[in-house]
Amino acid sequence: MNRDLARQLATVLAVIATITINALANIVRFNGLNTGEISDRFNVFFVPAGYVFSIWGVIYIGMLAFATYQALPRNRESQRLRRIGWWFVLSCVANCVWLFLWHYLQFVPTLLAMGTLLLTLIQVYVLGGVGRSTPSTAERWCVDIPMSVYLGWVSVATIANVTSVLDFVGWSGWGISPPTWAVIMLVVASALALAMATSRRDISFLLVLIWAFAGIGVKQSATPSVATAAWLATAAVGLMAAATLLTRRPPRAVA
Repeated sequence: MNRDLARQLATVLAVIATITINALANIVRFNGLNTGEISDRFNVFFVPAGYVFSIWGVIYIGMLAFATYQALPRNRESQRLRRIGWWFVLSCVANCVWLFLWHYLQFVPTLLAMGTLLLTLIQVYVLGGVGRSTPSTAERWCVDIPMSVYLGWVSVATIANVTSVLDFVGWSGWGISPPTWAVIMLVVASALALAMATSRRDISFLLVLIWAFAGIGVKQSATPSVATAAWLATAAVGLMAAATLLTRRPPRAVA
């Protein structure tokens, strides 16, 4: 089989498997548990309201769009898709592994799976030149935007995963309270947003962080320090997004 055709087929199968396993995890309830119910076990505050997780629907649509677009015969020899294809497949594997580890309460190993998912998506993002290329309209909607949204959410999820595992192992937080750590993480995530706004001018990535931060503000309304920090972060990233839109320059073309 042609290497490019193998990559295309592997990508399609990886996306189907990822979406199916994620759906079954909550329909069948792996280990008798719901993904969100497990999250609620931890005394952490960098967690958004339940409705925020509906973003997975957007991510799945983006994954399907990507799988379909890259599978088209005319895109078989695309240099860009060649660079990112297998990294994306590996990200799908990491996604599925994380889900099984999480549902079977193997929390510490989830850090390795989540770290792999994050790093592979960063590779896709960087090697694909997202924010630094001039794709067609179809490619922007089927490659750039889906990868930006996915990476943005996984960036937030990584922070939440780390804080949950630290709570699980009984980390003292160096004497710093969990709400204060949540505020610190919001500052770190906001700094990431600023970096993406200035280096990639990536509106999609910023919108994901706005969605997540607002959800944290809603979820943590009973903890004023966290809720206030979350709403301030939401406003700050909103301003970054507005400034990016107003000053956006066409990115340079890459092969």
